[in-house]
Amino acid sequence: MNTIEKQLDFNNILKNLNILYIEDEDNIRENVSKTLRLICKEVFEVSNISEAIKESIDNRIDIIISDINLGVDNGLDFIEELRKTDKNIPVILISAYTDTKYLLKATKLKLVDYLTKPIDFKMLKNALTNCVHDIIDNAKYIISFPQNINYNVLEKKLYNLQKKEEITLTSKEVLLLDYLIKYNNRVVPHDELKINIWEDMYDASDSALKNLLNKLRKKIGKETIKNISGLGFRIII
Repeated sequence: MNTIEKQLDFNNILKNLNILYIEDEDNIRENVSKTLRLICKEVFEVSNISEAIKESIDNRIDIIISDINLGVDNGLDFIEELRKTDKNIPVILISAYTDTKYLLKATKLKLVDYLTKPIDFKMLKNALTNCVHDIIDNAKYIISFPQNINYNVLEKKLYNLQKKEEITLTSKEVLLLDYLIKYNNRVVPHDELKINIWEDMYDASDSALKNLLNKLRKKIGKETIKNISGLGFRIII
């Protein structure tokens, strides 16, 4: 793949990514968000850490861009706390100053980039391209299952590489698979799956969950989703 083809591929991946953007200055946040929406799938723009936490719980976040100085909040503290549970999500930090104490702390947080204000959009685009590298390197873009089965997390498509064909997934199967992948570092309780897969809890019976899990297992491998007795389920990736 030549340089142009690689760049086109990265641009295509970016168009499928969700970005959480944290900035307390309204004008800056609105202007940068407009630019980000031209190159990515969705931008969740917030002005403080409490809103950022809510968005990260409610939505799939692929990249985080955060200012450091957020009024009473501090972006470095937020990322430091985040790194306790998520070691790999790409992070770009932005600051109006190149303060040494900030730089020293930031280097310990596995950042993709540290940008200074005013934001240079060419540098921001380069930083986002590096985020795509990180996502690919950490296997968050393509998940490989046994029997030559691959799942494209961003396109929501499952492929049988040996047969060179796509395996059809229902909307509920996609929801279940994405949820298990998102929380692959822990056992997901039965009730948590029911709440997040079904809109109407009347439909979220034990048998409905069991049937859905069995159908998905047939497509990605029986041993891929482990049943932890009395606790819930965990995907092996």
